[in-house]
Amino acid sequence: MAVFLLDTTVIIDALNGKKNRPWILNALLEGRNLLACCPINVTEVYAGMRPRETGRTELFLQSLRFHSVTWEVARVAGELQSEWRKKGHTLALPDATIAAVALTYNLTLLTDNRKDFPMPELNFYPLP
Repeated sequence: MAVFLLDTTVIIDALNGKKNRPWILNALLEGRNLLACCPINVTEVYAGMRPRETGRTELFLQSLRFHSVTWEVARVAGELQSEWRKKGHTLALPDATIAAVALTYNLTLLTDNRKDFPMPELNFYPLP
C-alpha cells in the first residue's frame, strides 16, 4: 500500500472529470492505496471553487487522508526554497510546501507540473 499526495491540479481535474483523473484515482484506490491532500491543496481548491461545487468538492476533499503542515514540514519547505533559490530556481511557496509534505511523510506525488517540483528526492507517480 502506498499513499499518494495529490497536487491541486490533479484534484481539480478529478472533480471536473478531466484527463482520465477519476479513472486513474479509482485504479489507485482499487490497488489498496490511499489518496492524500494537504492544507495548500484545500486552500487552492477553495480559492477557485464556485458555490454550486461546494458539496461535491467537500465530499471529495474529506475522503482524502489529510497531512498537516507541521513545524518539520514548514522547516523543510523553507530549506527547499533556500536551496533552490541558490541554484537560480525560484520555488513558489505552495509548491515548496507540497513538496515538503511529500518528503516529510514519505508520500508519492501526483502532479502534472513536474517542472514546479525539481527535487530529485521526490517520488512521482507517472501521469499520462
